[in-house]
Amino acid sequence: MKKTIIFLITSFFLLNHAQSQEKQPADLLIFGGTVVTMNQNREIIEDGAIAIKNGNIVSVGKSSKLRSLYKAKLTINASGRVVIPGLINTHTHIPMVLFRGIADDMDLQDWLTNYIFPAEAKNVNEDFVRAGTRLGLAELIKGGTTTYCDMYYFEDAIAEETAKAGVRAILGETLIDFPAPDNKTFEDALKYTENFIKKWKGHRLITPAIAPHAPYTVSKEHLLLARQLSDKFDVPLIIHLAEAETETEFTLKNFGLRPIEYLEKIGFFNKKTILAHVIQATAEEISLLKKYDVGIAHNPQSNMKLAAGIAPIPLMLKENLRVGLGTDGAASNNDLNLWEEMDTAAKIHKVFNKDPKAASAVQIFEMATIGGARALHLEKFIGSIEEGKRADIVLVNFNSLHQTPMYNLYSHLVYATKASDVDTVIIDGKIIMKNGRLLTLNENAIKREANFYKQKIVKSLRSNSN
Repeated sequence: MKKTIIFLITSFFLLNHAQSQEKQPADLLIFGGTVVTMNQNREIIEDGAIAIKNGNIVSVGKSSKLRSLYKAKLTINASGRVVIPGLINTHTHIPMVLFRGIADDMDLQDWLTNYIFPAEAKNVNEDFVRAGTRLGLAELIKGGTTTYCDMYYFEDAIAEETAKAGVRAILGETLIDFPAPDNKTFEDALKYTENFIKKWKGHRLITPAIAPHAPYTVSKEHLLLARQLSDKFDVPLIIHLAEAETETEFTLKNFGLRPIEYLEKIGFFNKKTILAHVIQATAEEISLLKKYDVGIAHNPQSNMKLAAGIAPIPLMLKENLRVGLGTDGAASNNDLNLWEEMDTAAKIHKVFNKDPKAASAVQIFEMATIGGARALHLEKFIGSIEEGKRADIVLVNFNSLHQTPMYNLYSHLVYATKASDVDTVIIDGKIIMKNGRLLTLNENAIKREANFYKQKIVKSLRSNSN
């Protein structure tokens, strides 16, 4: 009897031990790379690993530990690669990749009024928007961008193409006080936007938003209607603001206030506001923006190209504002490459402030990742590699000549890395690009379609000049 009891007890403990050694299931396990977490401690894990299940990160740590704990359906050996959070582009007009290079070397108002608005009026329809979106999405993915914030027309079509490609986005339907390609009146646009929001709210990848264009193209009454719709559905409110001296002159002449002061006075800002550009901002106005906890999209290359000015980013960062990086549309940049924006942002603020310590590499990389998430009010979900967050992850090849030798990781990421170094892109736990090959988009078909639209656009511009 005594032997039997001993046998049963031993068997019980052996069984429990065996069960404790069973590996937990995961959908994907990335191991062997250098993991740049961008968590609160900015932890970097050499020979790190990430376990992913149901689109979320379930564990982050050393490869040896996670490989002993998890059994994944699919594994990725990231040796020789740096594993980073997916980049976040906080301001785009994605279909405008089809207008890349049609109007260069002119100021903002001339560029908008005499070239872009007429080109849009003659060319933009739903098919155009879908083709431009596919082209833009391919470019974003190839460069390691996993989330973008857009404002354009036919945003419902943009949402469909974006979801199909497996990319995360905040998509704002543009409201403007003259006939637009998709809606000829503001009232029609407002109704379209409400239906768009109802359709997409709660989607895993798509966050619908409302996007009045700017203080100089949307009346006070319409700006407040946009704010009310944002409040009603608890969705982001996106606007161009304080972008150029001409805008400041307009609001001073018409309202007796600078752009930021004007929007504050009429009660426009809410807790989900995202402001694009914010170049014309004083220290007092930056304090106002901090008060309302707004997000800011800094677009250095577009601002430089249009000679719009240089945003006071070092002061914004000092005040801990929600600041991310954006490319703007490719008609004024002329690409969607966040690696170039990082390099430019770091350097332009050093020379402008005559301070080589201004806008450090770490700060700039933060703006492209967790800072971008904060700017979009999404930091609880994306922007860093942490347990519980969405699995938006990028593998960057660090074996190239321009990456060799490597002394400082953040320096390499900001000053040396190119979009072509991006190897693999994972969004919401799904592999969207592997070894440089797009898996959800047909790159050759996209190029053919873009060149088809080029012929139509060129023809329309010729007729406009006659």
